[in-house]
Amino acid sequence: MIVVGINAYHGDASAVLLRDGQLVAAVEEERFRRIKHWAGFPRESIRTCLAMAGVSPQRVDHFAISRNPRAHLGRKILFALRRRPGTQLLRDRVHNASRVQDLPTTLSEALGLSRADVVGKMHWVEHHPAHLASAFFVSPFDEAAVCAIDGFGDFVSTSWAVGRRHTLEVLDYVYFPHSLGLLYLAITQYLGFLKYGDEYKVMGLAPYGTPTYVEALRKLLREGPGGHFALDLSYFTHWTGGGRMSWNDEEPMISPVFSKKLEELLGPARHPEEPVLGRHEAIAASLQVVFEDAVSQILSAVYDRTRLATLCLAGGCAMNSVMNGKIRARTPFTQVYIQPGAGDNGTALGAALWVWHQLLKHPRSFVMDHAYWGPEADDDSLTQVMTEHAELLQQRGCSVRKAENDETLFRWTAERLAAGNVVGWFQGRMEWGARALGNRSILADPRRSDMREIINTKIKFRERFRPFAPSILEEAAADYFVGAVPDPFMIQVYPICTEKQSVIPAVTHVDGSGRLQTVSRRTNPLYWRLISTFAELTGVPVLLNTSFNENEPIVHRPSEALDCFLRTKMDALVLGRYVLTKR
Repeated sequence: MIVVGINAYHGDASAVLLRDGQLVAAVEEERFRRIKHWAGFPRESIRTCLAMAGVSPQRVDHFAISRNPRAHLGRKILFALRRRPGTQLLRDRVHNASRVQDLPTTLSEALGLSRADVVGKMHWVEHHPAHLASAFFVSPFDEAAVCAIDGFGDFVSTSWAVGRRHTLEVLDYVYFPHSLGLLYLAITQYLGFLKYGDEYKVMGLAPYGTPTYVEALRKLLREGPGGHFALDLSYFTHWTGGGRMSWNDEEPMISPVFSKKLEELLGPARHPEEPVLGRHEAIAASLQVVFEDAVSQILSAVYDRTRLATLCLAGGCAMNSVMNGKIRARTPFTQVYIQPGAGDNGTALGAALWVWHQLLKHPRSFVMDHAYWGPEADDDSLTQVMTEHAELLQQRGCSVRKAENDETLFRWTAERLAAGNVVGWFQGRMEWGARALGNRSILADPRRSDMREIINTKIKFRERFRPFAPSILEEAAADYFVGAVPDPFMIQVYPICTEKQSVIPAVTHVDGSGRLQTVSRRTNPLYWRLISTFAELTGVPVLLNTSFNENEPIVHRPSEALDCFLRTKMDALVLGRYVLTKR
């Protein structure tokens, strides 16, 4: 049985495909459109999932949509009557809802099916239950507390549930307009980071500051009993007509959601072109403290309600890796699972799983222990790309050869990394989620203290405070990280052992931490062998890993990897067994 999950007309549009409950393919539309967080109908993602599974559209048994415009309809009407939000806000919401409701027509036209056939197979899964399902149903736990925290979806910002075997029981919700995601977004915009998804920049900036604005920021949020909370809405505009959203086949945009009162509290907002000052660092640090305290309070209440020591977490706020690494220390939970597509992209996965398990009652038989669910380029396609670009590469002074075998490839690459080269690494299936995890990565030597500045200024062209992540052999993690557990998804931050911080300075953040990725020989043997070869040469089982891109989505096609290699100051590129260097 084939189930296709779809996240449409929302940020990070995506699609997944299940065959008899097993994940076959999962991809985000941004990789095809080359626009970050692309929002619209994920036509290319759906077609790619079908092609990877080798099935025609006619063979799909169920389409699962991670939206339900009818969810909480009574609350929506009551809110509109009581709060009287601006006309433009209502118009935007109605327009988006109409596009979602017209999905049967859009989907049937895209796949060459009759509308009646699509309607008969379509299921509307509410946004937050989709988040919850995306976390629990692929986790290794038979029983767990489950929580989703994000901006908003279907009028909900926070939800928690208990998962047992193949069922989820939703226990409670926090509704619009109260949201930790909106709190973080408001301060992100106030600090001058205005693009959709820029919250991670504030998380990276926070360790540079002293949290002297904590008491001021606490005025924005009131904690309540049982995990509930409320925003002081006088500091926000999203509930009265601000925060206009654009989801129309483009990069999503959200207009400012903070009010003038926030500037009265904190001072003038930073313009994007202004320098980042100590005051901005302090506000970022304070926001992270307030956010972590609020999440800890929610999760502790979820534990009190469920009395389960295992936690599955989802939602955009679950991408805050600094907070994630502190959950076991700050709450009663002893085990935590977060899948790599924890944001809105993951709702496509959750919708499909909700239909398979919750609706159709099938038992669980799948655990997501790696992120390599996208398409790949086989050797023939790589050869074709190299042939097509041979003249250009010669004109640009590039040397190209093909390694005879894997061992030669690993040795060649590891030697260049150890010599200080920055290497693009393109192998196997593309990653699912926001992180590059060793298949679409830019790699470098973590021992060089200047490597962070080299990559930020010559390749990534991004802010100086942005950190890079360490990829480490799974069996060596305890030698380098304090209190860490295996994490193949690079979604939790831990302290780096004091004596190791000077060994791997390029991946040690200013506060002595690192966003950990453990690499398993079983789930990614190529990347594991490369790091092992580097360890044989240097004694350090760690590589600096950052996503293979330059202010764009992670590269998807070999031609995109070539283009990124040529337009930046990357030293070498490995495409399968093809190795390229610049003279």
